[in-house]
Amino acid sequence: MTDPRALLELVRAPAALTVPGDVLAGAAAAGRPLRANTAGLAAASVCLYWSGMALNDYADRKVDAEERPGRPIPSGRVAPRTAIAVATALTGAGLALAAVAGGRRALGAAVPLAATGWAYDLRLKDTSYGPVAMAAARGLDVLMGAGSGAWRRALPAALTVAGHTYALTTVSRKEVEGAAASLPAAALATSVALCLTTAASTAGDTSRARRAATTALLGGYLAACLPAQLQAVARPDAARLQRVVAAGIHALVPLQAALTARSGSPRAVLPLLAAYPLARRLSRKVSPT
Repeated sequence: MTDPRALLELVRAPAALTVPGDVLAGAAAAGRPLRANTAGLAAASVCLYWSGMALNDYADRKVDAEERPGRPIPSGRVAPRTAIAVATALTGAGLALAAVAGGRRALGAAVPLAATGWAYDLRLKDTSYGPVAMAAARGLDVLMGAGSGAWRRALPAALTVAGHTYALTTVSRKEVEGAAASLPAAALATSVALCLTTAASTAGDTSRARRAATTALLGGYLAACLPAQLQAVARPDAARLQRVVAAGIHALVPLQAALTARSGSPRAVLPLLAAYPLARRLSRKVSPT
């Protein structure tokens, strides 16, 4: 019988706390951040994320045997057939939850999201299209929260999350061997640019309180990701690039919160603010990368 802790490591369970904010940001852009179906769509998003993590380790099992022998599959704690079964079951669960929570409109984003995740892990990861595919997956996650009828309103938020994800994925491809300083420098520049464009795009007729909340959360986003990026620019070895990736995963939460605050009720931001410290604390027990 497979050790439950090994399965938690396989799917990077705590990192899923960085996922529901995609759906919430999309729902806020559509003007319905805290409806009953938002929780169902967030659960669907988590299932699809966990599916992608399990599938990632299945696809990388031979490489991980050399580079990360402690991971669940190469260490022998999870069989490859178990990993692919978990990925398949979680994909089915994610699509089913999306259908129940949002019907055909939600499936219009959930099906391409699932397909993109499988294509990334099995075909595209090591190609030049890999970062694009991963960015597209996170962007589709935001659009799933908005629904097909409001996807245009959620597109700026989706592109923002996708841009952060693209930069993060390019760094993750070099987190084992290290890279030139230009790689973390590009991620740093992307973070600053996303922060500035999000602040600049906040509508002038938005209330002062909402603008202040958005600005503060954008500051939190930069505080979450910039220190690791600056350290990696100074010395872009494998250990520091891994910190950039871990920090970037967690930084998604304040970024999602800023996007939600910009277009939704301040109450919708509270679950994200609660998730951030919890995600960081749990990452000390189960790595998010």
